[in-house]
Amino acid sequence: DPYASIRCDQAADTGTMTVTILWIPVTIAAAFFQNVRSAVQRHLKSKLSDMGAAYVRFLYACPFALVWLALLTLGFGLDLPTPSSTFVTWIIAGSIAQITFTFLLMWLFSFSNFTVGTALSKTEVVQVVVLEAIVLHEMISGLATSAVVVATAGVLIMTAGKSKLSVASLVSGLRQKSTMIGLACGFFLGLSAVLFRGALLSLEGDSILAKSAYTLAIATVFQSIVMSAWLYYREPGQITRTFINWRHCATVGFAGWIASICWFIAFTLTNAAFVRALGQIELLFTFLASVLIFREKVSRKEIVGVVLLIVGIVVLVLEKTY
Repeated sequence: DPYASIRCDQAADTGTMTVTILWIPVTIAAAFFQNVRSAVQRHLKSKLSDMGAAYVRFLYACPFALVWLALLTLGFGLDLPTPSSTFVTWIIAGSIAQITFTFLLMWLFSFSNFTVGTALSKTEVVQVVVLEAIVLHEMISGLATSAVVVATAGVLIMTAGKSKLSVASLVSGLRQKSTMIGLACGFFLGLSAVLFRGALLSLEGDSILAKSAYTLAIATVFQSIVMSAWLYYREPGQITRTFINWRHCATVGFAGWIASICWFIAFTLTNAAFVRALGQIELLFTFLASVLIFREKVSRKEIVGVVLLIVGIVVLVLEKTY
């Protein structure tokens, strides 16, 4: 067959293109389910402490992560990835960074002037670009970096508009303690993304599904143990309350598990900077829900922020894909 080699090349190109663009729908799915998890988690804050509500995302995602890993390996016959000491280092560091982010976020909300800090925590994506270059030695192009900056500017403007922050109050707020905590939130959230990508890349194995499932299972087990110990000694009774409210907790865990597995798959496919930047589309979901479902009025700042975010995301996706 004189055309056999051509057909093979075309199939290979199609497969490569599929992998190239797969990170886009997977990241959008991660952002969507993260939005769902956060919405249910906010409902739990009336029944649990801040840390108790945060704890649910780890503990109740753990069974889903373990079942998914078992299904892939025992049900579908995928081989378990081969871990190394490097993987263990990455996964422990990433898990601790994510827990640290959770602690800092809860601390940030305890300040009466947390709005500026919350806005600056959105600089996470820009920090990911720097952290990925330092930790993983992975660089993105100048155009992609510009797109990240534009998208981040859009996020900051959206956040400022929704919180009714003026430029003057944003600048004056830079001297506040909550500002440093907000920046630290962005740092540790971005760091966790980079470290988890490092863990995924260090695994030996061909299956993206198996590597992402294995990494998530190990991370959630470790995080659940650490958070359980914290709550047991620092906030007695909170663990019991999560069992009392198990229906809502299970919903948080399920949505959180889907979001996390999608994040991890995306981190396996491409740079954390691309993934976290596109993940800001979560704010567009929130914006559209507020306008179309809740009929809330939006400010001119929010509209400008949305436009910048969309421009940044479109440029980023086009640059990465083509």
